[in-house]
Order: sequence, then structure tokens, then C-alpha cells
Amino acid sequence: MILGKASPTDMNLHPMNYKWAYDLYNQAVRNSWFPHEIPLGEDLADWRLMTEDERHAVEFLMAFFNPAELIVNRSLALGVYPYLKSPECHLYLAKQMFEEANHCVAFEYVLETFPLDRNRVYEQHLEVESVVKKENFINKYLIRMTEETLNIETPEGKKDFLRNLVATNIVMEGIWFYSGFMVALSFRQRNQLRNLGSMINWVLRDESLHLKFGIQLIHTILEENPELLTKEFAEEIRNIVIEGVELEGNYNKDMFPKGILGLNADYVNQYVQYVADRRLEELGLTSHFGVTNPAKWMSTATDVFELVNFFEQQNTSYEVDALGHKPTGETHGHQKDENKDKPKKKEEE
Repeated sequence: MILGKASPTDMNLHPMNYKWAYDLYNQAVRNSWFPHEIPLGEDLADWRLMTEDERHAVEFLMAFFNPAELIVNRSLALGVYPYLKSPECHLYLAKQMFEEANHCVAFEYVLETFPLDRNRVYEQHLEVESVVKKENFINKYLIRMTEETLNIETPEGKKDFLRNLVATNIVMEGIWFYSGFMVALSFRQRNQLRNLGSMINWVLRDESLHLKFGIQLIHTILEENPELLTKEFAEEIRNIVIEGVELEGNYNKDMFPKGILGLNADYVNQYVQYVADRRLEELGLTSHFGVTNPAKWMSTATDVFELVNFFEQQNTSYEVDALGHKPTGETHGHQKDENKDKPKKKEEE
């Protein structure tokens, strides 16, 4: 069983029971990068030409992303790692926690490079209501994972684990982060902030693996604990995702009080709903919003992989090939040329 409190007998990689986690670890190692490899200073010329509304959008993104990466790290350390028995999963989570820290430093590098009021950026996640509500949403589930009354061996304790995992991995990393990625990359679509766009691509590459790990972990837990497969629990998971979409909708209204060229709150929120439907389907649930993708240029980044309904049957054939070959069942090609998204000097582009 993958879920439970680890013991000294759970420290051997062989025989390996969850090879998919080990393969994801190896893929994550191959994806390693460091923020200061990216020449963000070259984007300052674009920054000086941007409107106040465009700068506000970038600042608002940083105000969320900077602390959010550490919130995910804390959720992994306190709410996920201690409750898994698999050493393969522990390896992957150790790499993921490094990546979350690396992302936080990356966004700190953005704040150091662009002429932003850093104190104001840091304070926004404590003062802006839409951001506060997003963080409270995550913390509500994490707090439960740290309470002494939680018993991971019981069906209710296992549900608590899954609730926290869905909130952090599916909603925060798989919907909220992708919403922010789309906004950031939309500037590069207009030939602005191209090196920041390269950084976001590298973060997105990491987050796609985080999402794959989380979804596979959810499927594995439900496969090993069929007593959890009820319509009531499925509806509860569904409602967690829907609530997350509502919170993101309010956040995007604060990001775009007026809108900017080619981008406004309605556009971004339709994209959020589209991504949320994909996440529900990847969890094996039916879509809820039924909207089309307004940012089709982001489709390869958001359509992760196909999974069947985990409340009916499970598909455990998915795994990532650590050597970079296309994984079983994957159709959207995240294993592309690693040099494609490396930052280029402007005269080279």
C-alpha cells in the first residue's frame, strides 16, 4: 500500500513497487535548471514600453507566485511526504520540493530585476482579498493534515489526504498556476518579455511533472482503497475543483481591472474553466463548465494525458520514460528538444 506512515522496512528501492514515481524522478532530474541562467535584464527594454495595466498584471502575478511556491512546498512536506510509504515517491517529492524552492528563487529574481515595489508585492498576498482567499483555501486542507486527530489508516484519514492533494496539486498547481502561466506567456505571444517567457516555460515543464505525479498518486490510492470509490466522495472532489475555479475568477478580476491588449478577466477565466474541465476529466470525472479553449496556443501545455474514470476503473499503464521516449498513452509531447525553450538573445530571435 502506498499510503500510510513509513517504517524502516519502507526504505529500500528494490523490489520497486511504484516505478512510475521513480521514472518521474529521473525525468525531473533531466529537467533541472537554475534561474540565473536566464538573462532577464534583456527584458527591461520591453518593461519600459509597457502600459501601467500591463505592469500591474505582471506585478500581481509575482505577488501570488512568489509565496505560492513555498506554500506548495510546505503542503508537500507536511501533508504529503509523511503519509507515503513508497521510497520511490519520497525520491520524487524531494526533487519536487527542490523545484518549488527553485521556482520561488526564480520569481525573486524577477522581482530583483524589474523595477517593482518589492514591499508592495510581498504584502499583496496578505492584503488583497482575492489572494488571501486562495491561500486560505489551501491552508484549510493543509491544517487538517497536521492535526493529531488525523489517522491516515482510516478511510476518513485517507479522504483527508486526497482532499489536500486535490487542493494543492490539482487546483493550485494544475489550474491556478496554469492560469498564471498563460497570462505570462501571452506577453511573449506579443513579442514582449521573451526571456521571462523562457523562465515560465521551464517552470511549466516542472509543473507538468508535478501534475502527472499528483494525478497518478490519486489514481493509485483509489485503486488500492476501493472503499473510497463512492459517488459522494467523487462529488466532494468535484466541488473542491469548482470552488477553486471561483476563487481564481475573482483573483483574475483584480489582475485585470481594465484589461490589456488581447487579454482581460473574462478571457482568462474562460481559459481557467477550460483547464478545470481537463483536470476533472483527468481525474475521471465529467467536465463541468463546457467551454472552449480561448488560448489554443496553450493547448499542448494544458492537455496533459488521458486517464479513465477512477470511480469505475483504473488505467495504471502510464509512466514516463526516464530516457526521454514518449510515455505510454501520452499524446502531447512534453519530451521535446530541451534546447527549444532556452532563452535567446534578442538579436538571435
